[in-house]
Amino acid sequence: MTLLVTGSDGLVGSAIRRLNPVDVFFATRRDADLTEFDATMKLFERVQPTHVVHLAAVVGGIGGNIMYSGDFFRKNTLINVNVLESARVVGVQRLVSFMSTCVFPNDAPYPLSVENLHDGPPHPSNFGYAYAKRMLEVQTRAYKSQWGLEYSIAIPTNIYGPNDNWNLVEGHVVPSLIHRCFLAKVKGESLSVWGSGNPLREFIYSDDVARLALWLIYEKVLSEPLILTSGIETSIRELVGFVVESLDFQGEVCFDSTKPDGQMRKPSNDRPLRALDPPGSFVTLKDGIQKTVEWFVSKYPSVRM
Repeated sequence: MTLLVTGSDGLVGSAIRRLNPVDVFFATRRDADLTEFDATMKLFERVQPTHVVHLAAVVGGIGGNIMYSGDFFRKNTLINVNVLESARVVGVQRLVSFMSTCVFPNDAPYPLSVENLHDGPPHPSNFGYAYAKRMLEVQTRAYKSQWGLEYSIAIPTNIYGPNDNWNLVEGHVVPSLIHRCFLAKVKGESLSVWGSGNPLREFIYSDDVARLALWLIYEKVLSEPLILTSGIETSIRELVGFVVESLDFQGEVCFDSTKPDGQMRKPSNDRPLRALDPPGSFVTLKDGIQKTVEWFVSKYPSVRM
């Protein structure tokens, strides 16, 4: 039995590495360009995996999604089509692919539930990425229908943790905020935060996602996509407070309401996950931010940007 992890140098992939699972091939961009089918197929033929955790994706925050919507759609669509088809051809027994709650319809009822995944357009700030990821769910469902494959979808809420993308413009909210706060402290400047601070989000620490990923790939076969969440909503303003505290930032904090907030809230349905009785407990956001800040400070400036 061999597990292949795509996108293994990213946020969740590096967290899986820290768990030290056995018989795993951690694939990165150096092993194959997954937007090319021939390269993807050669990787699968070489590794001959029986199980796959598919994490590879082109991702970013609000800024990246707005600026590169075409790239995000094209590259993610190619990656997903190539990975699932290569897995099918070589006879992969189980595969878990990852999506994000940001792909749900902008006007979806709350809490977010998988039955509403395709019931309307996503938020316009990330429509390219969102539609590509929705097609991953369609492809997974189609492959299960035609070939009876044990392929599943996991949908974590906002993931954060060590080895994130710390780009100030294209990164997600947590790494971008930590990086901005760190620089503001070093320069003795005020901290400017995008938006009003009022939106609510559910955050999940990368090590928790890694733990759940291995649990899903080895122990569970899902009949429908599963949202991975602690079920706890936190405002961006409260998140900023945790970051400021962890970095011991003493400067002024300014919320720039001229910048977009994105969706105001996206609570998700945690009942299906709870019903499966997952192992372990979730790291609190305060503790997770502290761990993430400590990692960032210890690695800066040699971080992914």
